[in-house]
Parts: sequence; C-alpha cells; structure tokens
Amino acid sequence: MILTQFVLQELHAVADSPEPLRRRKGRRGLDILGNLQGSPHVQLETVEHAIAQHRDVDHKLIELAKMLKADLLTTDYNLNKVAKVEGIKVLNINELANAVKPRYLPGERLIVEVIDRGEEAGQGIGYLDDGTMVVVDNGRNYIGKKVDVVVSSTLQTDAGKMLFVRLKSDSRHRAN
Repeated sequence: MILTQFVLQELHAVADSPEPLRRRKGRRGLDILGNLQGSPHVQLETVEHAIAQHRDVDHKLIELAKMLKADLLTTDYNLNKVAKVEGIKVLNINELANAVKPRYLPGERLIVEVIDRGEEAGQGIGYLDDGTMVVVDNGRNYIGKKVDVVVSSTLQTDAGKMLFVRLKSDSRHRAN
C-alpha cells in the first residue's frame, strides 16, 4: 500500500479539527494507519509526490493513481465515483467491510456512545468501532454518554451502513 504525504497531511488536519466528530474521525484514521504499519501482513510505504497542477487531495490522488497505474482504496463516496469515471479501479472500503461485517438484526442489543445530535428532533448519533453510523431515537439528551440500545432497523447506503436504534429503557417501544 502506498500512502502519500498529502493524504497524511489532510488526515492530520482532520484529526486537529475543532469539530469533535471530525476530530474523532481523523484520529481514528491515524490509529488505523498505525495498526496497518504494525501489521506483518501489510507493507505500507509513505511517499512524497508533488502534483502541482491540482490543489485538492481527490484530484491529486486520481492523478497519482494514473501515473503509478495503481488502484485507489477509499471510503470517500465522491472520490470513488470520480475515479471510476476517470478509469481508475477503486476498492471501496465500505463495500469491502460490508461484505464481512456482522449483520445486526432488529431486537439485538448493543452499547453505543452518543457523540452528536441527529438530523431529526431528539435524535443522537454514535458510531460502532467499524464506522457504522448509529442513529439513536430519543438519544439527544445522552450526548457524551454510553447507552444500552436495541436495534430497530438497518439501512445500507453506498456510503456505508446505518443502524437505527432505540434506548433499551424507552418503555414506549417495549413489547408486552
């Protein structure tokens, strides 16, 4: 695997973000890179490639993949689509992870940390260790806390899987 300095710099900037969710994602990315470096099964080479004609990281990656006749490995939905249009083979990490990810069925319990507000009133958002987004119904008041939840439903998108859960203690949804 080849890691470019410009990608590492972007990841570092995300990890230093003032936004907690963005910062957490960046730090998780750096942790994953550290695990890859320590793995005896992965050869990770960090390289410096100056690609002056493009400013943003996505275009630099596409140009570099063309130069090296390399495939791209990404979780970025838009980069995935643009690279494919440019004729580059893309390995989408979300698709690969979904192929081996455990399936969560309605009624299963899990513990999740609520870290942000959801889009709908009262919702909280958390993430599983594998990056799966978890939407917690009535979870907004639990931001910063771990909660016991029950899976209501799942949704598979091109950007990854989403779990919709309710608080285990939410008696309005309990079966008799």
